Amino acid sequence: MKKRELAIFLTIFLSIFGSVNYYIFIRGYQGLEAMPAIRPLYTIAFISVAASYLIAKMLEQKMNNIVTDILFWIGSFWFGYVLYFLLSIILLDVLRLTNNIFSIIQFSQSGYSDLKLWVTLGVIGGTTLALLLGYINANTIKIKRFDLPINKHNPITKQLTVVMASDIHLGTIVGRPHTRRIVEAINSLNPDIILLAGDIIDSEVESVVRQDLGAVLKELKSTYGVYGVTGNHEYFGGIEEAVHYIRAHRVDLLRDDEREIAGVVVIGREDYTIKHHRKSLETMLAGVDKSKPIIVIDHQPFHLEEAEAAGVDLQVSGHTHRGQLWPLNYITKKVYEIDWGYLKKGMTHIYVSSGVGTWGPPVKIGNDAEIIEFKLAFL
Repeated sequence: MKKRELAIFLTIFLSIFGSVNYYIFIRGYQGLEAMPAIRPLYTIAFISVAASYLIAKMLEQKMNNIVTDILFWIGSFWFGYVLYFLLSIILLDVLRLTNNIFSIIQFSQSGYSDLKLWVTLGVIGGTTLALLLGYINANTIKIKRFDLPINKHNPITKQLTVVMASDIHLGTIVGRPHTRRIVEAINSLNPDIILLAGDIIDSEVESVVRQDLGAVLKELKSTYGVYGVTGNHEYFGGIEEAVHYIRAHRVDLLRDDEREIAGVVVIGREDYTIKHHRKSLETMLAGVDKSKPIIVIDHQPFHLEEAEAAGVDLQVSGHTHRGQLWPLNYITKKVYEIDWGYLKKGMTHIYVSSGVGTWGPPVKIGNDAEIIEFKLAFL
């Protein structure tokens, strides 16, 4: 990301993030009217937690250790709190305004401060419970299985087991424990081919290197190898550093490149981040024998009609996380033709994964941490 674009992004992000946090802070402060003695402590705690992620990002330029890890974890969870606090407060404000207009319920002024306190505590407790369940869900990997007929002849084999995972987001939040769960889950399927559909690394590689997550990634086992593509997050943290690290740990990263594996042509597309510079699918398939089975790995699931028109048999994508936190899935559903799951267009099988890792909050609500197993049957 160029400096000018980064500056614009940070300005917009900080303006929105600051305004939303201020709104939440004021409503929380008002909710503590019955306990004014703890308002100073609330103010200090709120500012500390709200600023923790930004502090961690600044500190990691000079150090990357347990201190920055703790701040990142606090800040990452806080993003989840911010979303659900904001939605809860907006709902309560709408209900309060409606009640003020129509006088549906008459509240006693003497007990109104206590009511606000209990509502405030209820919102905090309910949000905490939702995020806890979402955290458990994000760390519970689910295997999805699909038997897909491919109407092409494969002289090498009649069947292949292809296992796909997307959006691992290796880094501070997705560290060794979850990386090991992912590797063990994939290996348990005894795959012939493993496909990693982008966002393998979350951001900068320093945290990945410090935890030596590549050593865990190297434990992936398959008959014909591990193949991956870049995602937008590889670009966020420095594309060349990310590519070098991933390739150094036994992942054949395909950047607008192809491999013929066990009678199947696997095409890995450069991420849509550089859509004006990556090769078109038509160009990549120009020299390919289309009588052979073709698999495309493309991180962002845009323009799925291109895969159908090109005669691709299977395309795997990720990126969407299906919003990761409900109700953000309503946004991804509007943006993408399919934001999660299986779709068949003509003779082309398409799967868009909600990802096996997380970005931001280590929480999944309304979607799964998933690994996909495809049993491909050829003519």
